[in-house]
Amino acid sequence: MNLARLIADMPKAELHLHIEGTLEPELMMQLASRNQVTLPYATVEDIRQAYEFNCLQDFLDVYYLGMSVLLKREDFFDLAWAYLEKMAAQNVTHVEVFFDPQGHTSRGVSFDTVLSGLTDAFDKARRDFGISSKLIMCFLRHLSEEEAFDTLEHACSCKSHIHGVGLDSSENGHPPSKFRRVFAEARDQGFTPVAHAGEEGPPSYVTEALDELHIERIDHGNRALEDPALVKRIADSGMAMTVCPLSNKRLQVVPDLADHPLRLMLNAGICATVNSDDPSYFGGYVNDNYLAVADALGLTHAEIVQLGRNSFIGSFMNDADKRAAVAHFDDFVDKAN
Repeated sequence: MNLARLIADMPKAELHLHIEGTLEPELMMQLASRNQVTLPYATVEDIRQAYEFNCLQDFLDVYYLGMSVLLKREDFFDLAWAYLEKMAAQNVTHVEVFFDPQGHTSRGVSFDTVLSGLTDAFDKARRDFGISSKLIMCFLRHLSEEEAFDTLEHACSCKSHIHGVGLDSSENGHPPSKFRRVFAEARDQGFTPVAHAGEEGPPSYVTEALDELHIERIDHGNRALEDPALVKRIADSGMAMTVCPLSNKRLQVVPDLADHPLRLMLNAGICATVNSDDPSYFGGYVNDNYLAVADALGLTHAEIVQLGRNSFIGSFMNDADKRAAVAHFDDFVDKAN
């Protein structure tokens, strides 16, 4: 089986996906019309032309503008459902999805409107496609920790629908330690902690996320490779790292995918996984990310298989579900050989 067919057919989990980052230009225009929201774009092509970024902040400016069309429960359902239909077509069987409630509540959209629309879609995807899911609520790191506490209070009344808490948005100048207290409270409330660290920020941000937020998975983490001791620590821990190749390229974190550190991560023993981050903005969903980085690095059949297997190993499924998913994956590989 060639690599393209292997990537297309193998079961996979996606562990780093911002649901707001799946807002395709066509749906953005449709929701703007439905909700009578005025955008600074006349056509879908105008939106696509705006998707040219030189850094994380350039992307975030357009990203938050796109959010303005999301106002009602049905909007959040439509957003998530469009993503989940794509995942069913790409043989993704489990997703762990970030959402940014502060990006909506700041606009007057209630927390419950956001969450109910998303959970409606994920419940339907389990019924219709057999896709399991977990939601991770992110704090926006450019905002204050006090505002994060307010958001956590909302989440505490919805624990059955929210598995974890994360940290995203502008990294530089907003170290993980800024959110030490709110992450401690989130852990006490039973939420699983993760954080974006080491994308644009230095390796010390990864160390802070580990030591001060006590995260259970590293989102991005590229720059951790600048610190050999940190690399060994991550590898020895078995902690997963959610890598997003096309995002790294588009935001100039790794301008040339031929220089991407994914293979170095695997060789170092890190449980690296492949994910799409904000696929509408960065040019591809999960299979596209596998294909792009496999081509750029010349990944082998065995390395693709390892990445696919890692996606389940690094997930937050319960032990029984994880064993079943890995067994299903291994059965697929055996039959494919």
